[in-house]
Amino acid sequence: MTKLSATVPKRLSTNFLPMLDRQVAPPVQPLASVTLPAADVFSLPNGARLHIMRNDAQPVVRLQVVFKAGKWYEPNSGVSLLTARMLLEGTSTRTARQIADEVAFYGASLECEQGFDRATLTLYCLTRHLESLLPLVYDVLTDPVFPESELEQLKTRTIQNVRVERQKTSYLAAELFSRNLYGAKYPYGNVFDEAVFSSIPQGVVKAYHQAAYLLSEAEIFLCGDISNSEEDAVAKLFGQKSSSAPQPSNTELFSAPISAPNHTHKVVADSLQASLRIGRLWPSLTHPDTHRLQVLVKVLGGYFGSRLMKNIREDKGFTYGIHASIGPREHASSFAIGTDVNAESIDATIHEVHHELITLQTELIPQQELQTVKNYMTGKFANELSTVFEQCDKYKSIIFFGLSADYYSKFIQAVNEVTSKQLQDLAQQYLSPESMIEVVVGPEQDK
Repeated sequence: MTKLSATVPKRLSTNFLPMLDRQVAPPVQPLASVTLPAADVFSLPNGARLHIMRNDAQPVVRLQVVFKAGKWYEPNSGVSLLTARMLLEGTSTRTARQIADEVAFYGASLECEQGFDRATLTLYCLTRHLESLLPLVYDVLTDPVFPESELEQLKTRTIQNVRVERQKTSYLAAELFSRNLYGAKYPYGNVFDEAVFSSIPQGVVKAYHQAAYLLSEAEIFLCGDISNSEEDAVAKLFGQKSSSAPQPSNTELFSAPISAPNHTHKVVADSLQASLRIGRLWPSLTHPDTHRLQVLVKVLGGYFGSRLMKNIREDKGFTYGIHASIGPREHASSFAIGTDVNAESIDATIHEVHHELITLQTELIPQQELQTVKNYMTGKFANELSTVFEQCDKYKSIIFFGLSADYYSKFIQAVNEVTSKQLQDLAQQYLSPESMIEVVVGPEQDK
């Protein structure tokens, strides 16, 4: 370590200090390439895979055990949600209180989240506590008892929360948009049904856990300050063989979402606000156009200086915020524009959204605007790799979406090289207003 001098320097003459022109932006150096840290991958005796990404900058570790246990795989709507949230409610050897107390004793964090495709149990802890906490994690995953009283309480709380959320036009719009986009019977479009959810019996939850939470089918991600000792402990514990058989995949049952362009207006009589969702099905992350399409969507509505924000927020004052985004999932992806506006402004907002879509189809993006977006995207991407946990999240996307190992290097290259003409061609192919599903939730519109 270099020792700093405490000597006070002599005052410099201001004649030698350059004048700073604050009207000129500092030079921007484009991000030329990016390389994710390499992960060590091990096949465990039971068939699970252990992915290890090492970084000793801080004495912390994250363990994630990921299962094919999201909405895509559930036999009845709501089962995957109940199963994930009930894992921490007790095992045959620990009550929910004992689980919480043990996690708190070590200053750790343990939770299970369920999504559209996967369910993930996540543990954060200091490295020195990992081996002490592993038996608890294993117990929670393999021996939950799903106590009846806690199950019923969870159902009640969930139903109450959904009722509260459904008083918001934004929640109703997102729910209705998903149903129209994917189809009511498709897992991604299936909306919460209170009657079905409340009638799910304990036995169905237990059966789903036995079928879906199989360690032999798990992807295990261990990242942070990891020694050989912690690596061996995780491999030994989670590599144990199980007698359970893998569940059948739903991939064949839902080969493609069923949707068609349509406009839906759901009336919420007393609302002063209207929520708008406009979008369509979108190419997957493995599509050849995927990187350039991300630039196109960013120009349209993907950052604070985007066209939708400048037009509808800054120029028209219709909303506090409007965004356009891509929602990638393992079996289908979406593009969506979303905003909440004063109900009186909903028709004008839709008109302006269509105007921005058509403008991207008919006019080339100015070079300065495009360069600003490129700088924003590459800079934001670099910032998203600042910790080993964020690096591991990028790596997980490569695993779950079946991406190439150089996916992110190609992303940076494609962003830097895309031209305005290429983006115009993509806009003509993908951003036609006539191809969009449109949902409005708010008071009845004047005819």
